Parts: sequence; C-alpha cells; structure tokens
Amino acid sequence: MSRHMKINGLLVLLVAALAVLPLVFGLGDHKEEPFAGADAEAETAITEIAPDYEPWFSPLYEPPSGEVESALFALQAAIGTGVLAYYFGLRRGRRQGEVRVAAATGRPGADGGGPAGADGAATTATASGAGSPSGAAPASGGGVPSGAAAGTGADAADGDAADSGGAASRSRG
Repeated sequence: MSRHMKINGLLVLLVAALAVLPLVFGLGDHKEEPFAGADAEAETAITEIAPDYEPWFSPLYEPPSGEVESALFALQAAIGTGVLAYYFGLRRGRRQGEVRVAAATGRPGADGGGPAGADGAATTATASGAGSPSGAAPASGGGVPSGAAAGTGADAADGDAADSGGAASRSRG
C-alpha cells in the first residue's frame, strides 16, 4: 500500500469519526434542537443578552419549516461544490491536454522540463540523433554535430532548431 493510500485512508477515518463521535457521546442532548445552526444559536444568545433588540434587516424568504431550510442549504452547498469541482476539473484537464500536446510535438512539457522519453525521463540529443537520459554523458561531440549551431530548448519549441542565426535569432523575445 502506497503512502498516499495510507494518508487518504486515515483522512477518511478521521472524517467518519468526526461525524459519528457527537452521536455516540450524545453531545447536544441537553438542547431542544441538538444540531441547530449557528444562526439559531446566535439568535438565542442575542435574545438572552438584549431582549428588546430589533434586527436591522429581515430575511427575503422565510422557509415554511426547518426541513425546507435545511434542504435549501444542502442544495446551495451542492451547487457550490459542483461549481468548484467543475473549475478544478477544467484546470486539470487543460493542464493534462497541454502535457499531451507537448509530448506529441516533442516540445518541453508544462512542468518546464525537456521532452520526455518513453520512461518519462528527459532526454538530450546526441551526435547520432538518439536520445540519452539527461544525466548520461552524450555519445560524442557534446551532443551537437560539428558546424551546427547549438539551439536552446526555446528554439526547438519555436521550430528554430536548424536556425544558425545564433544569439541574434534567439533574442527575438
């Protein structure tokens, strides 16, 4: 079992314990509504402290019962969760699409590394044109055939790998 699986399992157990322990130990049994929301608790506290207090505003809609109010709150939470999940899913999908396009075209990936080989390791070009792991020494010639201009990864990404204009062509910005 991987480390991430263990952490996820512990987090699920922790959340389950947080949900079950108040029920097991009877927390809130002494109250009329044991699981009332913060609004109801605040209203009760205000009426105890200042019985003549008048609210500045009144609600736009007063639900007919507590069950309807709870259902509307749950609906609001579900819609908010859906919006957030859509946003994060969209971001992740775009990032994965960029990585796939970069891998298919041989451009550096979104992580800033060079083109990845079959095993995911970054490769560098050698004199024979074959890729070698980035940590290995090139076969000969420092990875650049004699007489050819050494292009950077940015040049290769722009399609200028064969450009022999040197630094002047790379300073286009």
